[in-house]
Amino acid sequence: MSAKAISEQTGKELLYKYICTTSAIQNRFKYARVTPDTDWAHLLQDHPWLLSQSLVVKPDQLIKRRGKLGLVGVNLTLDGVKSWLKPRLGQEATGIVRAIRDYQGPLKEHEVTIFVRRGGPNYQEGLRVMGEVGKTTGIPIHVFGTETHMTAIVGMALGHRPIPNQPPTAAHTANFLLNASGSTSTPAPSRTASFSESRADEVAPAKKAKPAMPQGKSATLFSRHTKAIVWGMQTRAVQGMLDFDYVCSRDEPSVAAMVYPFTGDHKQKFYWGHKEILIPVFKNMADAMKKHPEVDVLISFASLRSAYDSTIETMNYAQIRTIAIIAEGIPEALTRKLIKKADQRGVTIIGPATVGGIKPGCFKIGNTGGMLDNILASKLYRPGSVAYVSRSGGMSNELNNIISRTTDGVYEGVAIGGDRYPGSTFMDHVLRYQDTPGVKMIVVLGEIGGTEEYKICRGIQEGRITKPVVCWCIGTCATMFSSEVQFGHAGACANQASETAVAKNQALKEAGVFVPRSFDELGEIIQSVYEDLVAKGVIVPAQEVPPPTVPMDYSWARELGLIRKPASFMTSICDERGQELIYAGMPITEVFKEEMGIGGVLGLLWFQRRLPKYSCQFIEMCLMVTADHGPAVSGAHNTIICARAGKDLVSSLTSGLLTIGDRFGGALDAAAKMFSKAFDSGIIPMEFVNKMKKEGKLIMGIGHRVKSINNPDMRVQILKDYVRQHFPATPLLDYALEVEKITTSKKPNLILNVDGLIGVAFVDMLRNCGSFTREEADEYIDIGALNGIFVLGRSMGFIGHYLDQKRLKQGLYRHPWDDISYVLPEHMSM
Repeated sequence: MSAKAISEQTGKELLYKYICTTSAIQNRFKYARVTPDTDWAHLLQDHPWLLSQSLVVKPDQLIKRRGKLGLVGVNLTLDGVKSWLKPRLGQEATGIVRAIRDYQGPLKEHEVTIFVRRGGPNYQEGLRVMGEVGKTTGIPIHVFGTETHMTAIVGMALGHRPIPNQPPTAAHTANFLLNASGSTSTPAPSRTASFSESRADEVAPAKKAKPAMPQGKSATLFSRHTKAIVWGMQTRAVQGMLDFDYVCSRDEPSVAAMVYPFTGDHKQKFYWGHKEILIPVFKNMADAMKKHPEVDVLISFASLRSAYDSTIETMNYAQIRTIAIIAEGIPEALTRKLIKKADQRGVTIIGPATVGGIKPGCFKIGNTGGMLDNILASKLYRPGSVAYVSRSGGMSNELNNIISRTTDGVYEGVAIGGDRYPGSTFMDHVLRYQDTPGVKMIVVLGEIGGTEEYKICRGIQEGRITKPVVCWCIGTCATMFSSEVQFGHAGACANQASETAVAKNQALKEAGVFVPRSFDELGEIIQSVYEDLVAKGVIVPAQEVPPPTVPMDYSWARELGLIRKPASFMTSICDERGQELIYAGMPITEVFKEEMGIGGVLGLLWFQRRLPKYSCQFIEMCLMVTADHGPAVSGAHNTIICARAGKDLVSSLTSGLLTIGDRFGGALDAAAKMFSKAFDSGIIPMEFVNKMKKEGKLIMGIGHRVKSINNPDMRVQILKDYVRQHFPATPLLDYALEVEKITTSKKPNLILNVDGLIGVAFVDMLRNCGSFTREEADEYIDIGALNGIFVLGRSMGFIGHYLDQKRLKQGLYRHPWDDISYVLPEHMSM
């Protein structure tokens, strides 16, 4: 699996690269990428099969991400693909919204009504968008949030349920994080006492139950003082646990330490309410256990490849009583070995393939319960009277919602996982709840496959379970299929008639369990049983007390559009956040496809322009001619001395670059500015030379220590010839050459040197290539862009000198005495 989200196209490229070419499947991976700028003629040259085969067209989505959903065109010709793409390519809209807008005509023609029920993070925004689409298109769209039962919209759509005229509007996600009491103080921890805990000494069941729990395993897995170790660098999950702890008014965080074998021991920063705290991260389990003997729970985010070994290692420590295994896909044979060893050691395993569990007011495993707004909305910050057990982690979140809306809330909830052999079973947890005084009623959400639900039937018949049980087994629709149906979980498949959801629901009902007619009625049955217990005095609802406020994470608040913050940095040349790297708006794939070269990339990153071909070539020529000028110049000399002193490449290169200035290499900018100013002011070359002489200033870019009019610098000649041949206009270069005629008449070595030529030619390029306004061109000169050419080019030479000295294994450099003139004061030399 990919460690990072990649596009489908990239995935196909990887398959091309790594699947054996002899494989029969190899030749099926044919694809072509289309963008708004695609040249169709060029595309056909690269992919002639587009004309001869039936085609499928769809968005290039990210693997491991939902991406932007869009319609798919199937069995199309190339012309059909072009027609399909025309209204869609480059259009930004979410998939379902775009589909409704694109097909609003047929939807209206067939009088289609759309029902939407949504929960999860920021579901209010999604419902708002869908509602607005209904208003703008005129299509009847009914939207419902978590206040509506999960499947209620099905009954509404079929006409079996009335459609509310104005469904309750849930508060914005952020409002759940506000203290409803208006007080900024944190309520006392006593508020988290169970709604029914005060009656724990009373006998809740109608008849006394037989002993239930197996020997060695505790009926209480979690308390307000439970401490856990988290295996894996799951910082988001840990922060969620700490936020839960804080709203539950726990005295200390529930996470004592983390174990991550791929780094050394260190500390990781987290938030505890408004404060920042540090949680230790250990490289190995032994150190974590030794330093935290109070820990009795391990939450394992280990991958399916390492989950078995890490769990076996954990069970060697007697202090661990509960292990939650999140990973999916652990081989069943290994899971059965884990279960056997856990039973021997009296350890309770939750999972594998689970989100975990939660005990409101006390402890939650990893990401159980969802984000903080969902935890607060479902009142999971304080205990209720209803305990549940489910296979599905996602459905356990729905149970939290249902129970919080129909009763006084959840006492404890566990998702045992969807594998065929879960580490703990429905019956294990139902018996725990039976022995827990604070639990007054039990909810079980089973599913098709397996026979665990029959054990609950026997438990009730034998008197081991006496508390009210509400149960529903999902998957009753399987009987509508003529063949065997495998649902989402590995264990969700009926291998015989007794394993069907219908058979299990019937058996549960006959055993005395409260079984609804459908999942749609589950909430109503739970509410009915709860109200009956309240009427009998078994449950005494407590007064609601608001939880403490928890600051919203900045990233989440920003995503919700609640805050704005000025950025610390601004950039307009590069963006690495998306599917591929972008240089000044151009994807890196296009940079290579267009063969832009170093000059083209420099144009994008330095000038945010796609420069003409001749300009890119000129830039590359400048880099070549400035790359090096021998070991005697100051920059190369410094680099060589540092290299011979044993310094690393970066230090040696920096030493050489620091010598660049007005006297060495820095004349490009100065020459460009000086000649531009003279030319723009309208003075003739002779006046310019006389003016500089009168002011006692050197003309930057004029003069050379070695080269002269009689011994020309070939670098200058090469560049000059290219510029005159390819540039549309060279007024500043012509002006500089006129100045050179005057200066060389006075002294033959006062030639236009390479710095001067590059400087004036660059000004001509910026001003006349058509990519810049005059103001933009002058701004790049003023901010020192041209010296960057010399720095970039000469860096290549400096690195060459460094590598040369290392390759020659030159020792420490010491300057010879006979090359130093020692001039001392007379009184010291006597």
